[in-house]
Amino acid sequence: MRILIVEDERSLREGLVDLLANDGHEVEAVADGPAAVAAGESRIYDLVVLDLMLPGLDGLEVCRRLRQSRPTQPILMLTARGAEDDKVAGFAAGADDYVSKPFAVRELLARVQALGRRAGAAPADAEVLELDGCRIDLGRHTAGRGTTSVQLTPLEVGVIRWLHRHRTRAVSRPELLERVWGACGDLQTRTVDMTVAKLRQKIEQDPAAPQIVVTVTGVGYAWGPDHTGG
Repeated sequence: MRILIVEDERSLREGLVDLLANDGHEVEAVADGPAAVAAGESRIYDLVVLDLMLPGLDGLEVCRRLRQSRPTQPILMLTARGAEDDKVAGFAAGADDYVSKPFAVRELLARVQALGRRAGAAPADAEVLELDGCRIDLGRHTAGRGTTSVQLTPLEVGVIRWLHRHRTRAVSRPELLERVWGACGDLQTRTVDMTVAKLRQKIEQDPAAPQIVVTVTGVGYAWGPDHTGG
């Protein structure tokens, strides 16, 4: 499985990476809430192992945001607190399972395997989008027309995912900053415009007259041409 570890304590994070990698999984790791949201919304994971106490955004908020953007994402929550209220809050936020620290290695691996089997039985999200002659493969981070293909960055894929997921409405620049970049406070909305401009160079037939990622005047951006803007 492809697993994302979200844990701010370095020694535990590295230990989990080693443990799950040695068990045959492909593992990535981040150390704070905003990075977890950005990774989880821009890439596909078979499982997210999520600590409750995190800097930036706590695990409950990360869980809520990932559950909103990916309803079928399996999430295993970790916490040093074993109180019943914390478990209830974790499940209410959308966690699929819960392990209190310190935990037994065999128990953690068993829960990971169980969630992996459950995820394998669930239908996968669509990963290929086609519009205005452009074929976008979100899983492979590529876009192309005919035989020509270019590589997309994780942020570009994140923008596409969010716009397509909310394709019935316009999406503001602050919303994209929050949902794709992870609400990094030092970023400005101009960051979104620069990313979209580079993305249009890759996916639009005519970047000056976009038909895929369109501008909605006074709001932000939207997916497809059926919105007011240019």
